[in-house]
Amino acid sequence: MVKIFHETNGDLLNIKNKTISIIGYGNQGRAQALNLRDSGLNIIVGNIEDKYKNFALNDNFSVVTIEEATKKSDIVFILLPDEIMNEIFEKSIKPHLRVNSVIVFASGYNIGFNLLKPPENVDVLLIAPRMIGVGVRENFLKNEGFFSFIAIEQDASGRAKEILLALAKGIGTLKKGAIMLSFKQEAELDLFNEQGFGPAFGRVLLSSIYTLIDAGYPPEAVLIEMYMSNEMSYTYKKMADIGLIKQVDFHSQTSQYGAMSRGIRFRKLPLRDKMEQILKEIQDGVFTKEWEKSLTKLKFKLIKYFATKQKINKLEKEVRKNLKLKLYNIYEEEPPSKEEIAKLKNISDEIKLFEQYYE
Repeated sequence: MVKIFHETNGDLLNIKNKTISIIGYGNQGRAQALNLRDSGLNIIVGNIEDKYKNFALNDNFSVVTIEEATKKSDIVFILLPDEIMNEIFEKSIKPHLRVNSVIVFASGYNIGFNLLKPPENVDVLLIAPRMIGVGVRENFLKNEGFFSFIAIEQDASGRAKEILLALAKGIGTLKKGAIMLSFKQEAELDLFNEQGFGPAFGRVLLSSIYTLIDAGYPPEAVLIEMYMSNEMSYTYKKMADIGLIKQVDFHSQTSQYGAMSRGIRFRKLPLRDKMEQILKEIQDGVFTKEWEKSLTKLKFKLIKYFATKQKINKLEKEVRKNLKLKLYNIYEEEPPSKEEIAKLKNISDEIKLFEQYYE
C-alpha cells in the first residue's frame, strides 16, 4: 500500500534547533528557503557569486559559499541542476558533511540512477514538489499546500523519517499530501511524463492544428481555439480539482456528446507499445546512460536546432504578430558549428532521421 502523509504526520519540533542550508537559490531554492523560514526554521543560503546570490541577499538571507554553508549546517538541501550537481557535490559539499548530516534532494535522478554517491554516514532524503518553484511559494502563502513525492534512500541517523516529515511540513507540502516512493520511482515518473506523455500530446496537438489549417481555417483562429485562449489550461485545472471524467460537466452537452462519441474512434491509437518501450528504457537506465555521454550533449544541440525549424514555430510567430501579442525569441538557436557536426559523423543516419521529422 502506498503511504500518504498529511499535516498531522509532521512535527517541526524535530528540526527546530537545526541549521538548514539551501544550496542553489534558483526556482525551487528560493521558494523552499522562504517557506522554511516562514515556518520558523533557521535557514542559510549557499551560492556562488551570481545574480541568484543577490536575490538571496535581497530576501534578507545570510549567504555564504557552498562549502561554508555545508560546514555550518545540520541539513543540506541540494537544489542544483541535475547536470552540474555531481561535480559540485564532490568538490564543495561531500568533504564538509558531518556524521549524521542530512542531505535533501528535489529530484530523484542522480541518486536513483547511481550518478551521485553520498557517504554512508548521512541521511539521504527526497522532497520532490510536483510543481514549479513559484507554485510552491504561492500555494504555501495561500495555505493550500501542494503535492510532493518523498523518499528515504539512507537512514544513518535512525531518525530519517521524522526529519523528512518535519521538513515536508516546513515546506508546506503536507497541507496537500506527500506520497512515499523511492528515488528511482520519482525519477522514472518524471522522465516518463517528459518522454512518454509530452511528445505524444504534442504530436496530437500539431496534427489537429495542421488538419484545420489545411482545411482552410485562419491560423489565428486555429491557434486560439487549440491552446492560446487558455481554455485547455482551465480544463486541466478542473481535471485536477474534481476529476478527469467529472470535469466534462463544465462543458455543454453538445461538447460532451461529441467528445465521448467520437473519442471511441481513437481508442486503438498505436501509443501503448511506444510508451511501454520508452518506460522500459527509463527503468533500465538506457536513457540515463545515453544522456550522460558527452556526445549526446552535441546531439541534443543539433536536435534542438532542428526543432526550432518546425513549421509551427514560424506559424506561431506570425500569428502572435497579427494578434499584437508579445513576441519571444525562445525559438532562436545557434546552428551547430562545423566542428560539432564533424564530431557527430558516427550518428549521421540518426540525425538525418531528425531532419525528416522537422521538414
